[in-house]
Amino acid sequence: MGGPFAALEQSLEALRAEWDAAVAPTLAATAGPAVSDAELVALARASEDLGRRLDALRTMVAGEIAERSRPSLGGERLSARYGCRDASELLQRVTGVSAATARSRAATAHDVRQGESLTGEPLPAAFPDARDAFLTGALGIDALTAITRTLAPLRERCAVANVAAAERELVAAATGTTSDAAPPATADDIRIQAKVWALYLDPDGALPDDERNHRLRGVRFGRSRDGLVDLQGRLLPEVAAQLQRLWDAYLSPRAGDGHADAAASGPAFTPDDGTATGEPPADLRSRPQRQHDALAGILAVAARSTETPTLGGQAPTLLVTVAAQELHRPAGIAYLEGVRLPDETGSDTSRTPVPASFARQIACCGGIQTLTLGGAGQVLSLSSPQRVFTAHQRRAIIARDGGCVIPGCLVPAAWCEIHHVVPHAAGGATHIDNGVMLCWHHHRTIDTGGWRIRVSGGVPEIRGPSWWDPSGRWRPSRRAVAPRPIGVGPPA
Repeated sequence: MGGPFAALEQSLEALRAEWDAAVAPTLAATAGPAVSDAELVALARASEDLGRRLDALRTMVAGEIAERSRPSLGGERLSARYGCRDASELLQRVTGVSAATARSRAATAHDVRQGESLTGEPLPAAFPDARDAFLTGALGIDALTAITRTLAPLRERCAVANVAAAERELVAAATGTTSDAAPPATADDIRIQAKVWALYLDPDGALPDDERNHRLRGVRFGRSRDGLVDLQGRLLPEVAAQLQRLWDAYLSPRAGDGHADAAASGPAFTPDDGTATGEPPADLRSRPQRQHDALAGILAVAARSTETPTLGGQAPTLLVTVAAQELHRPAGIAYLEGVRLPDETGSDTSRTPVPASFARQIACCGGIQTLTLGGAGQVLSLSSPQRVFTAHQRRAIIARDGGCVIPGCLVPAAWCEIHHVVPHAAGGATHIDNGVMLCWHHHRTIDTGGWRIRVSGGVPEIRGPSWWDPSGRWRPSRRAVAPRPIGVGPPA
């Protein structure tokens, strides 16, 4: 092997050897206390400067491999000769990167590679200014893709000179070479600027088709599978944004109820008896699971709201029926009645089976009623308003609990349900001393999650599962305790 590629390979080998000798031995200490703040910031800048150059090399190599592995070459394509399905697989096996990274590098290279005419003459890259800045290390890969992927669709609809002007301005902004000598813009800023250019150059194409979007909007239930119902649809951007903001509010570690759990911000706190409560348990739910539970909380709030439209003059209430012999059976079955949901075959059914534990847990929720039937189908009981906490009681419990009483849970009061500590069926009264606030998730899992709750002297007390608190002690709810930092005694 000779020529420029041999020289490049030798240069890279020399650089790697120099790196191993000069940088690798001290790499572990670069972020240690011996490095000053200014040195650390300078190191971040220098390492990124080097990384941009390596990104350019890796991207262009990936692009060339993709070009030599294009399907039109058949059995002669590079990937096939190396026993791989395509360029992505070849890159994965050679470099160890993920399929997503391999595809991204090849796609990025497509917009900055120089082409070749049918006669073998070189053709300019689609974005020559971005290419030059990228190959010299002045333009990072994030800013590059922000420019090329936003402007690429415009090349078919707008004047070439106008797209080129936008490219030049964006590259200058990203590299800090504008006429006003402004500092380099971040990749996110460049993405926003590129969208502004797209809107300016092609206002009809850059904005969504509002009429089409309104026609295609919709939400519906899919089939029920294994006890879960598919939710399908497409939301208008403003509706999706509103839902996302509600999720953010519900899932925020500093939920805006004025009662943020002290442990969430770092310090540990102890009740007045001097017994440390320990760190709250980690929330093991995935983000989609937490968003599901947040949506359930949002729907519960909507069902309680006086602004929600009524059904037959009544608030929209779920009706759950359960046979008496099923109610307390571990594997008992109850039914959601009168709500048409698609079953496994796609056919609508107005009777959906749910675990009987659901009927036991939610009977004290205002938006759900439980109907208990005897063996012959006779009505034995129907949960009534007397077992649902009144607005006055709810306000008192909110003032006491502030939100979900389970340690580490920061769901605010507005999103919570009130749980009968002693179940109504077991003689528990609908009284503030027998009600505590639980979020949707903890209310549904209170019988299986290992948490135990009681109210002592008007104060909720929690006993956690053994994996969290091996001592098994009853501890006052964090919100019911005036916290003080550990090691700080009472005032003299």
